[in-house]
Amino acid sequence: MSVGTRPGPTRIVRHIPRLVAAVVAALVLGACGGGADGDAAEPSGKAGASSAAFPVTVEHKYGSTTIESEPKKVVTLGLSDQDAVLALGVKPVGSVDWFKEQPYGKWPWTKDLWGSTPPQIVGERDEYNMEKIAALQPDLIVAQYSGMKKEQYETLSKIAKVVAQPKGHEDYQAPWQVMTEQIGKALGKDDETEKLIAGIDARFKAVRDDHPEWKGLTVTVGEPYEPGKFSAFSPKDPKVIFLSEMGFTTSEEYRTALGKENIADLSSERLDVMEADRTVWLGTPDTEKAMKADPLYKKTKVHQEKRDLFLPYDSPDIGAALSFNTVLSIPYAIDQVVPMLEAIK
Repeated sequence: MSVGTRPGPTRIVRHIPRLVAAVVAALVLGACGGGADGDAAEPSGKAGASSAAFPVTVEHKYGSTTIESEPKKVVTLGLSDQDAVLALGVKPVGSVDWFKEQPYGKWPWTKDLWGSTPPQIVGERDEYNMEKIAALQPDLIVAQYSGMKKEQYETLSKIAKVVAQPKGHEDYQAPWQVMTEQIGKALGKDDETEKLIAGIDARFKAVRDDHPEWKGLTVTVGEPYEPGKFSAFSPKDPKVIFLSEMGFTTSEEYRTALGKENIADLSSERLDVMEADRTVWLGTPDTEKAMKADPLYKKTKVHQEKRDLFLPYDSPDIGAALSFNTVLSIPYAIDQVVPMLEAIK
């Protein structure tokens, strides 16, 4: 078994490059004239006056960041951070690529919010283009659903205020509520954030009330990525959390197999890890076909008893919605997934 922190569907593992400190420092200082976690670069256009909410201090994995005034130009570096920012009425000027195809406008839950002004793509996963970020002159950089390293944080802090991953959680494993709260606080929108979270919590409660039979049923979530190989996702992964909030749980065996890692890469010989009351697979039509043709998978009880569920990443974008698991994608995912789970008897 191999483990990693790859949070999305792409099977290429990208290693975070070592930053050449002197070169990058010269670049960002020349672009914005900032200091380490000091004054943010002045955004272009009319500067906004501080609202009553500011200053605010947000604690995170690498310490704390004090934001003196309302951010006007925000760059999001977490894979799904842009959703919460959009939901709170701010359109990021920069974001990172995750799913490749129109990463800022493809998803039905954000398309209207982006409109005709998509963000600049400033990186891919945990590799950030410092030059592009500096050129945008942001006054706030958010990296919640990310694997940002300390050296990257320190370099980015020379460009603008940076709110890194929530402290006390492994990378890519913080609850969506926590990440949303962090973003809302940084934007000075605590009240709006509280209402957003309460609305989503109410949606999940309605599902639990409608389906008490799901309470306590075990669930596993995986992704086949080539014949004979698949990934299993941590109980703290957004996709598993989504199902947990509808009443499902994970078995001790599944939790032990994943440990503290976000993803475990396994071979078909370990399909026993995926046995549960409900097994959910995310992928493409090709990976679904390959999994169903796997002789070892055909022997699993969950497949023989038709308790497995295959969700596409796109067309419709169900798998992507579960992977994002944000205040914007969750309602869409609930509408899509609940009927599919109801069909399993």
